[in-house]
Amino acid sequence: MAVPRRRPGAPPQPGPGRWRRRLRRLLVTVLLVGLLLPPVMLLAYRWLPPPATPLMLIRLVEGQGFDYRWRPIGDVTPHLARAMIASEDNLFCMHRGFDVQALRTEVERAFAGQRPRGASTITQQLAKNLFLWPGRGFGRKILEAWLAPQLELILGKPRILELYVNIVELGPGIYGAEAASRRWFEKAAGELSEREAARLAVILPAPLTRNPRGDWASQRSSVIQQRIGQLGPLLDCVPR
Repeated sequence: MAVPRRRPGAPPQPGPGRWRRRLRRLLVTVLLVGLLLPPVMLLAYRWLPPPATPLMLIRLVEGQGFDYRWRPIGDVTPHLARAMIASEDNLFCMHRGFDVQALRTEVERAFAGQRPRGASTITQQLAKNLFLWPGRGFGRKILEAWLAPQLELILGKPRILELYVNIVELGPGIYGAEAASRRWFEKAAGELSEREAARLAVILPAPLTRNPRGDWASQRSSVIQQRIGQLGPLLDCVPR
């Protein structure tokens, strides 16, 4: 059987080997971008506020609105950072980005086919907000655990807190301490009382459905205020 010949001047047809090389180069490029982009962005975020986050853009597309007002940590009452640590991550000032025992439990639950419970540290939640997507999937939890030590190394505890209190979701289309303080209590973030800060902190697991001025938040905030007093030196990393 005659072998078809390529017409003179016609471009060569890529063979299987060439497609494999192209696919390999593409995969290597994607891997390098995935490895190098977060540290580069984190270096910028050591000094610059994020213009937006993936979650903000997703919520905007969903019609939630966009109220995001950056404030230096010195302009936000330290009551809020303390309340968030007491509510979300008691060992924040001590750990290196993630709770090993909690992560091990999540892995065991995933392999057992059970629904994850969460248990993310504040550092992991910041990693999710800066780079990832909302949800509770096992794959995202692994990415959080991979990114969290990078945040700890590059940013440090005070900057992690500053970023977190500024970009965390605190209501439909409401991001950060200043926007939430204005929306829920009609005052600046630096003027929040300890109880008002605790009320904001307790809605964090479900900020789209919980109201910090509701009865549940009022009852739960009393528990958080009591816990703040019990944590003592575990809150030493919070800027005064």
